[in-house]
Amino acid sequence: MKPEALMHKIESGAFDTTFHLMYGTAPGIIADQKKRYLDAIRAFSAHYPQRQDVALFSAPGRTEIGGNHTDHQYGCVLAAAVNLDVIAVVAFHQDGVIRLQSKGYPADTVALSDLAPHPEEQGTSAAIIRGMAAHFAALGCTIGGFDAYTTSDVLSGSGLSSSAAFEVLLGTILDQHYNWGKAGAVSVAKAAQRAENVYFGKASGLMDQMVSAAGGFVGIDFADPEQPKIENHIFNFDQAGYTLCITDTKGSHADLTPDYSAVPQEMRQVAQFFGKSVLRDVEEGAFLEALPRLREHCSDRAILRAAHFFAENKRAIVESQALSQGDMPEFLRLVQASGDSSDSLLQNLYSVRKPEQQALGLGIWRSKQLLQGKGAVRVHGGGFAGTIQAFVPLALTERYIQEMNRLFGNGSCQTLRIRPMGGVSVTE
Repeated sequence: MKPEALMHKIESGAFDTTFHLMYGTAPGIIADQKKRYLDAIRAFSAHYPQRQDVALFSAPGRTEIGGNHTDHQYGCVLAAAVNLDVIAVVAFHQDGVIRLQSKGYPADTVALSDLAPHPEEQGTSAAIIRGMAAHFAALGCTIGGFDAYTTSDVLSGSGLSSSAAFEVLLGTILDQHYNWGKAGAVSVAKAAQRAENVYFGKASGLMDQMVSAAGGFVGIDFADPEQPKIENHIFNFDQAGYTLCITDTKGSHADLTPDYSAVPQEMRQVAQFFGKSVLRDVEEGAFLEALPRLREHCSDRAILRAAHFFAENKRAIVESQALSQGDMPEFLRLVQASGDSSDSLLQNLYSVRKPEQQALGLGIWRSKQLLQGKGAVRVHGGGFAGTIQAFVPLALTERYIQEMNRLFGNGSCQTLRIRPMGGVSVTE
């Protein structure tokens, strides 16, 4: 519909029910989202005034609950889509290009006639756009041009996977409009992973993209990465008496790529000792038996990281079971055990190249003091810098947020809700 008509529908409350599902029911949330969408439509019209037929799309960020650094070894994870997202105002056309303006970034134009990787584009949004279109074309799906304006409240570097949300947003646009949703969440997620690995130039597993594409609270088993098994969970932390809090400790992600890359590389070194490509295919008993010989071929850190994988992979499965059974004490115990393993075995709380910068450890230490043995706290996402995740009893939530904001700056601590849907067309 025309931008003016779409704005009128938003203002009149036509999308309020959808917004409640996507963003929750906290006081003022719908008014804030209406303003956000209206501002995005106005910005779109300013950049693309000739376009008079527009649609709205959204893809969420994600929070990892269990399975820290297991997905790239074809392991199990427990994660959830959250009520922070990337939204797009889109107009489709037959110009043969994708033009995209993201708030606060330079505009990108990608020709659909040239979908080969461009090495000079690595690390840019243009690489992601080109990679997503290329993978859809390789799947035999229809691709076509569009102009888009995007804005995100999934903060970059927050550990909530802003890059995966952006990738899934692009895949959702192509799938929903040009293919009537036939590709589906798994294909969108795999296209996003390929775009990030091959075109953007960053190694990643499939968890972030899969959760953003699928939505909800999900347990995922990547034993077959081509067809991962997805188990949906329904759980309300508010009703259980807890708030899910994410705190940005404001650590810089600059120059951390070697730290992130070393984790899967070292785990694969251990797997290769047994003639396997990933740890999921290695028997834990064989791993323990071979420890003396492993030390001749791998670093001690690689062995400890492999030990983390074996325990964390099993723990993610049991965490899913605890949720299904509504066993909150056991769930919290497992979350804390996951965090402790990431600290002592995985060793992703700080970069060994920057040992003086340990904001994650500082935040976790202070959180444990505030929680007084209740709830749980752990590193969130890839680690080395960024965010911590805490399950905070409702009675302690206000005090917890105040202290995290005092320690890391106003607005550092956010409360999250689980979003039941993944990438969606808001207006269809």
